[in-house]
Amino acid sequence: MAKRHPSVVLVGRPNVGKSTLFNRITGMRRAIVTPIAGTTRDVIAQEAEWLGVPFEMVDTGGMFGASEDPLHELVLQRGHRAIEAADLLVFVVDGRDGIVPGDSDIAQAVHAANKPAIIAINKTDDRRARAGALEFYQLGFDPIVEVSAEHGEGVGDLLDAIVHRLRPKGQSAPVAAPHAEEDDANADSHAHESGEVAVSIVGRPNAGKSSLVNRLLREERMIVSEMPGTTRDAVDTVMTWHRRKYRIVDTAGIRKAGRVQRGGQVETVSVMLAQRSIEAADIVVLLVDATAGVTDQDAAIAGAADKAGRGVIIVANKWDLMKDRGPDFVKVFDEELHRHLKFLDYAPVLHISALTGERAPKLLETIDRVTASRRMRVKTPELNKFVAEITAAHPPSSPGRQHVRVLYAAQTGVAPPTFVFFTNVATNFHFSYERFLVNQLRERFGFEGTPIRFHVRTRRRKNPEGGKGSVGSVGSEGKRSNGSNGSNGSNGSEGSSGSHARGSRTKKRTA
Repeated sequence: MAKRHPSVVLVGRPNVGKSTLFNRITGMRRAIVTPIAGTTRDVIAQEAEWLGVPFEMVDTGGMFGASEDPLHELVLQRGHRAIEAADLLVFVVDGRDGIVPGDSDIAQAVHAANKPAIIAINKTDDRRARAGALEFYQLGFDPIVEVSAEHGEGVGDLLDAIVHRLRPKGQSAPVAAPHAEEDDANADSHAHESGEVAVSIVGRPNAGKSSLVNRLLREERMIVSEMPGTTRDAVDTVMTWHRRKYRIVDTAGIRKAGRVQRGGQVETVSVMLAQRSIEAADIVVLLVDATAGVTDQDAAIAGAADKAGRGVIIVANKWDLMKDRGPDFVKVFDEELHRHLKFLDYAPVLHISALTGERAPKLLETIDRVTASRRMRVKTPELNKFVAEITAAHPPSSPGRQHVRVLYAAQTGVAPPTFVFFTNVATNFHFSYERFLVNQLRERFGFEGTPIRFHVRTRRRKNPEGGKGSVGSVGSEGKRSNGSNGSNGSNGSEGSSGSHARGSRTKKRTA
């Protein structure tokens, strides 16, 4: 098992700028930032590095202080757990407000935790904050660093103080220091190189996504409530199963676009992060509330995953509440599901209960199979043997009336599996033949749970001079043939040279 990086936890009152500082240090817009106090609820973690020292940056919900969030007590519990697991605490305060009772309460909790701590006075770009910075020394922490998370001022000094306390005694900093910020694309490619499988749990509000993540992690990591919209940030956690690493991402419930706009700034950003997590995932688990059935919104979410080329698994949750519907209900439910999600006929369907844990372990097994399917590559000889058999029994058709022959095929990519079919004339197939080919590929090679992409190309032909000709059709080839045989064509050199030769031979016989 890989060694755990030291945990650096941001704590503080609501709306002091913890999430802004978290995003600044990690170089990613992972945490939602709004002026609304109590925006962050779940504990968000992200790997970071400074001066060659790796660590895990953790953002927590606002602890103590005023908050109108009905789930504030649950947020507080998560915050205390993060403090207990921390190696270093960064106590973020608002320099413009000075010391308030909430800061004193948090200071007592941090002292009681007996962990190394640093005070970060935020918003010191404001003159009032700089003037009152000295009063924070009475909280009893050393050092105190002045920062502006929004503008990045002083953040380097804060990181220096962090790694100074994390680095083992006697270890000096390396000569070359990597940049602290790393963009989303680099982080995503690093995750793939390390063998992680990114799994995004998506669905409508209150479908049970957080309960399912907690069940998979076997700990109460995510806040669970009957109130729709409990989860706001896209919260990811790395877990290991059968020596394989999975990054499980819990996302906010996705409602229809019109309702999201009416839901305010927090919900708008939450849904945007959920949609972004689909694009960054390897596998998308679409969680459907079995008690409510499949809806058009479920189909819209699934369509986004299919369009992005991600592996898809459909999970009908709350199945423990369906047992009184009779033995045939599962068949009726699945028929209705496939009627709404016709384009996802390749996706496996599971019936589970995140609450009781019934069949939940099956999800990890299915994720493993779908991941293998997405990365499977068919050898070219085997693929062409398959293509020859299929096209001989069922010749391809194209939107035109021309006869189409598939000359050969090749798999050009994985995740999702991508194929190219080279033909004599067609640059695309009829949609029904495309569907037929996809179904035959699945029947022969599997590809469970993953969309299949393929392209049709016309084989390039060599021109008479030996160079490669452009992609052409039968009609254009016919024109070239007529031009070369005609004596009146301006480019008919072959025809005119043949005419002169015949004339010369005639004159000799006459003489």
